[in-house]
Amino acid sequence: MCRGIQHPVRGLFLRSYLSQVSRDKLPDIGSEYEGDADTVTDAVEFVLQNFTEMNKLWVRMQHQGPAREKEKREKERSELRDLVGKNLHVLSQIEGVDLDMYKDAVLPRVLEQVVNCKDELAQFYLMDCIIQVFPDEYHLQTLDVLLGACPQLQPSVDIKTVLSQLMERLSHYAASSAEVLPEFLQVEAFAKLSNAIGRVIEAQPDMPTVGVVTLYSSLLTFTLHVHPDRLDYADQVLGACVKKLTGKGKIEDSKATKQVVALLSAPLEKYNDIMTALKLSNYPRVLEYLDVPTNKVMATVIIQSIMKNGTRISTSDKVEALFELIKGLIKDCDGTSNDKLDEDDFKEEQNSVARLIQMFYNDDPEEMLKIIETVRKHILAGGPKRLPFTVPPLVFCSLKLVRQLQGQEENPFGDDASTTPKKIFQLLNQIIETLSGIPVPELALQLYLQCAEAANDCELEPVAYEFFTQAYILYEEEISDSRAQITAIHLIIGTLQRMHIFGVENRDTLTHKATGVIIYSDI
Repeated sequence: MCRGIQHPVRGLFLRSYLSQVSRDKLPDIGSEYEGDADTVTDAVEFVLQNFTEMNKLWVRMQHQGPAREKEKREKERSELRDLVGKNLHVLSQIEGVDLDMYKDAVLPRVLEQVVNCKDELAQFYLMDCIIQVFPDEYHLQTLDVLLGACPQLQPSVDIKTVLSQLMERLSHYAASSAEVLPEFLQVEAFAKLSNAIGRVIEAQPDMPTVGVVTLYSSLLTFTLHVHPDRLDYADQVLGACVKKLTGKGKIEDSKATKQVVALLSAPLEKYNDIMTALKLSNYPRVLEYLDVPTNKVMATVIIQSIMKNGTRISTSDKVEALFELIKGLIKDCDGTSNDKLDEDDFKEEQNSVARLIQMFYNDDPEEMLKIIETVRKHILAGGPKRLPFTVPPLVFCSLKLVRQLQGQEENPFGDDASTTPKKIFQLLNQIIETLSGIPVPELALQLYLQCAEAANDCELEPVAYEFFTQAYILYEEEISDSRAQITAIHLIIGTLQRMHIFGVENRDTLTHKATGVIIYSDI
């Protein structure tokens, strides 16, 4: 009856019934039907033959009827796909189908049918079935054969999803037990997957950007699970992705952008350490393909990772590399301005940068000063709108270094006078002075007074006096609002009361100045 019916739908249902009623009668190992004449091989052959015929009937459905009803037929075919897939499920349940039989008889026959049918819907569904129904161990040991079929599929097949699901299953398999990891090394799974992805992309030159990035994102996730100690593998994946994206310009597709963010976030989530990501030479090269808004999102993710894990950035080289990654938050990129950005969003971005600066620290004063100089170089290039957020944390980092050097009678670095408190105060004066062009006089005044107190503790009277002088100039020339004047004079008087370094002449001068300010001001 099965051979006699030529109508595709009727034939499908009849053969599906045949598969169902014969399932418990197959001569499997331990089955009552197992014998000398009937073997597991016969059972496998029966199911494979039924699968082959059902797939042919299923594919033929697309040619039954007028062309205008093609969409309707494809919908019907999609609804009937499980009838064909059940055969593969039956094969996976046969006890006698061990790895050798799967490798020699089952997989080659199934893949032959998948490739030769040349039908997009059938190829995608059947490849997915193979990955889902057979054991992960079988996939690992037959990786060459399975991956070899991928470039032979129709260009319209969503191969990125198929390969992503395969890599996801293998990743879970590797995570299930440390004992299976040697198997991955033995079969060279990473190299085979990497080469297969390259061949698939070459075989499908019209593959959209989202497909390319998704494949490499899945490969990176696989690599981080199976070979977490091989940073060179992770960097190789990023480099391959960059190579495939070369010449395509900024990624504008939202789905592709999301996959790039997932690709770049994977190392951060795995290692919980931005320092590890900084070792990946191709990491910033991938970032270059993000548009400005997404680049900012990725920069925020990086900063959040640093804050969450309490990562200390301890060298100027690492600060330089980090600022290169988050430059979307540090300065305007590609001629774009932050004027169009929502004010609250902008403040949140710059506050995150301010918190990041507090994570820069080194016990070595000389290296810490290099860090401060590096930060200064970057934040001063960020434009006046960012300075009120980024200058204060830089000032307090510098003051922390001053406290560190406080009490040292001799410069431990010989002739390198840049590491003395006096030279750091000169640098601070220059940094705070940049706020005068914005202007934010109240903030600058507070910072000058903070520096004056620090100079007081370092017994540097001329330096402390200079900072007070700058504070008075700001008060008289820049602060006109009455409330701001009240706050400012309270700060000046309070700071002056805590100063012990001034001699009689300087103290009298500053005290009389404060008194005159109160008398002649509008407050």
